Formats: sequence, C-alpha cells, structure tokens
Amino acid sequence: MNSILEQVYFHNSVRDYLVALATILLGSLILAIIRNVVLKQLKIWAEHTPGTNDDIVIRSIGRFGFAALQYAIIYWGISTLQLSHKAERVVEVVISVVITFFIVRLFSKLILLFLNNRIRKQERGEEKIKQLGGLMLIINMIIWILGIVFLIDNLGGDVTAIVTGLGIGGIAIALAAQNILGDLFNYFVIFFDRPFEVGDFIIVDDKLGTVEYIGIKTTRIRSLSGEQLIMGNSNLTTARIHNYKRMATRRIVFTIDVEYGTPLDTLKEISVLLKSIVLEQKNVTFDRAHFAVYKDWSLRYEVVYIVGSPDFNIYMDIQQAINFRIYEEFTKRKINFAFPTQTSVFKNPDDFKRELEGISDGSTR
Repeated sequence: MNSILEQVYFHNSVRDYLVALATILLGSLILAIIRNVVLKQLKIWAEHTPGTNDDIVIRSIGRFGFAALQYAIIYWGISTLQLSHKAERVVEVVISVVITFFIVRLFSKLILLFLNNRIRKQERGEEKIKQLGGLMLIINMIIWILGIVFLIDNLGGDVTAIVTGLGIGGIAIALAAQNILGDLFNYFVIFFDRPFEVGDFIIVDDKLGTVEYIGIKTTRIRSLSGEQLIMGNSNLTTARIHNYKRMATRRIVFTIDVEYGTPLDTLKEISVLLKSIVLEQKNVTFDRAHFAVYKDWSLRYEVVYIVGSPDFNIYMDIQQAINFRIYEEFTKRKINFAFPTQTSVFKNPDDFKRELEGISDGSTR
C-alpha cells in the first residue's frame, strides 16, 4: 500500500495528490455546511429585521461570494502540489481571473440591489428603476476597469504604466467626445437631481410632451401630436423646464370685455356676478374679480380662481362651465360683450370743400 502511495507522477506522489484532493473536498464540505446552515439562519434572521439591506448583502454573498470561495479552496488544494513553473503560472492566472470575475460580479450586484431598493421606496419607483440601465452601465465599466487593474497587479504586471496609459487615453477621449461626455454627466444630474422623471409632462422652450425614456445621452419625449422628440441631456439641463406633472393646483386668469356705454350700476354688478358664477363650480377656490382696465374698445374685467387639481381636462371642463354661465347671465341682463370696432366718418364733398375754404380764410386774416 505504501509503495502505491509513494509512486510519483509529474513530480508528485500519489499521497500528495490524495492530500490535495482531501483538502479540496474538506474545504468544499465546510463551505457547503456554512452555505446550508449558517447562511440559511442568516436569511431567517434578516427576514425579521427592519429594512432590506441585510437581505441584499446575504443574498449577494450566497450567489457570488461563495462561488469565489469555492475556487479559492480549489486553488488552495492545488497549491499543495509541486508543479512546474509554467503549470503553476497557468493555475494562478486561471484562478485569479475566475475569483476576480466573481468578486466584480458581487460588487456590481450589491450596488444594483442597493440602488433598486433605494429607488423602489420613492414615488413612482418602478418607473425610475427603468432609468438605472444607463447608470449601471457606467458603474459596471468602472468596476470592471478597477477589477482588471487589480488582477494585473496581482499577476505581477506593471499597473503604473497601465494607469498612466488610461489617464492619457482618457484625456484624449474626453477631448474627442466633449459633447457625448457632457450629455453623460448631465444624465447623472437628471438622475440624481430629478428635475423631471419618466411620465412627467414638461415644456422645454416651445416643445412639450410626456417623458418616455431618459438615456445616458438623450431623453425621449412623446409630443401631444404623437411624434417622438429626442433631445440631448445637455440641452435639457441648460433650458428652462416647466414640469406640469408636479403641479398641485392650477391658477387660472381670464378676462371679459364689455361695451362702453354699459350703465354704471351694471358695471358694479358684473364683479359680483362673476364671483358667484366661479363659486358655483366644484373643486374651485375663488381669488378675485375686478374691473381692471379701460381698453381702446372695451371695459375689461379680470377674473382669477384656483382649480384644486393639476389635470388639464378638469380645468377645461370648469372653464367651459363658467363660460356658459357668463353667456347665460349676460344675455339675461342684456350686457353686451365688446369686440374690436372701428368707426369711419364719410363727409359730403361740399362740406369738406367749405371746411378747407374756412381754414384758408382763417390763415390769411
């Protein structure tokens, strides 16, 4: 039996191979016990604690952390063997790449889960989660770059030269893609500052519509006429944006023009009449109604009221009802609406001639 164990293959005895295999099996068994017993108990404990951050950490470690530990155990068992320099280097590289891969995935998953958990608690969280794609793309790029640099450093590579090269390359890329990077940084501004979100109705300059998608370079808006507007994020963050989705109420101002020649008593009644008409409506707060100004062709009244809903259709229904009532009451009281008029005076040619002669006689005296 001892003779069999002492036989040598590829610079290692059978005993050495058995020790390496036992190390891997024992480590895997301990890891499986921890996964099935300890990790299970931690999950039960996390379910009874407030918040979900601990659940996220435990779930991520169970998925990616244990996979990395499994490969670390395999490397530990193989490292007990006497390998050639080339074989040892191959094993070291393969195990390092695999472990780095799982660690990077672990960090990426943790960040994604934390962001999902945080955003889901906010208003319209499910819609905001759809915007995470662009942000996670950037975060994953950074994590993978750091992971690769860390891997090369562990494998004995010259990290300083790589970092220097990345720095010079980054400057060159930044100069060549200023507009793209500007839109990218403004994407972060929109994501974290949230001047608008998916589903908001906004007006940007003379463009208006509902936000459908916020990307890392452009934002897409569905206009009222149906077409899709695609705008760069830099243009949006530098423009004045009216976000109507965040309105709690609507303040409405409208005017009524009545004819000159309307009796004074009637003019005094109009303000009271307009107030009573506005107060007849539901979900409305009256502000004021005044005879505001003398116009060239009318006497103008200004009415202000507040609708308790931001919905545009509700406002239009209320305004329509007010307009019908004003027309009804004005007709009943024989109050005439004013409209732009112009008076032309035609004179008899003989009268015009006499006026000219009178002017001429007056100038010669």
